[in-house]
Amino acid sequence: MTEKTEDPAADIAWMRRLAEEGRQAPMQGASILFAAGLLYGAASLGHWAVASGLAGLEMDAVNYIWAGVTVVFFAALVLVIRALKRAGGVETSANRASGTAWASVGWGIFALSASMAVLGWRLGEDAVMVGFALMPSMIMVFYGSGWAVTAAMQRSRPLWMLAIASFAAAPLIALLVGTAEQYLAYAAALFLLMGLPGFLLMRAARG
Repeated sequence: MTEKTEDPAADIAWMRRLAEEGRQAPMQGASILFAAGLLYGAASLGHWAVASGLAGLEMDAVNYIWAGVTVVFFAALVLVIRALKRAGGVETSANRASGTAWASVGWGIFALSASMAVLGWRLGEDAVMVGFALMPSMIMVFYGSGWAVTAAMQRSRPLWMLAIASFAAAPLIALLVGTAEQYLAYAAALFLLMGLPGFLLMRAARG
């Protein structure tokens, strides 16, 4: 019978190394952020093209644009989640917290959109026009919160800059409410503050 020897010093060193590796682990699920920024940024460009008259379509077309992109995004989301589960690997506490934060951002945006729809059904379309006009700004606030939690968990100064930029983008986009350029600015914010960072973090995770 083999007697098991205890080595507290080795155990402490192993736990310290594991914690350090976890802190430096790249963010998982960045491809979801990339897809969201790319797809919804493209939808915002489409909204701008319709609202500005460039597309030559009636304003009702923007509803189909956003609905179509949302369907594509959810299909991409399912594929990405399956791929992440197949990849496996060690999930750190930082990645779990970041994943929960971004899932909450997504569910928060969905709940906000559903609330707007219910309000429109109850009080009529005119009652929610201001709310819908401010949706891009409110979504940027959600994104700022997501980046802030991720930055705190990853201890990353660049991610803090993304959080601050997202919060700052909210009132700047609100300045353009009522103009077609609002959605051009929103597209730029989505590409620069979601799509591009998501792509760079996705590459870091693979590299």
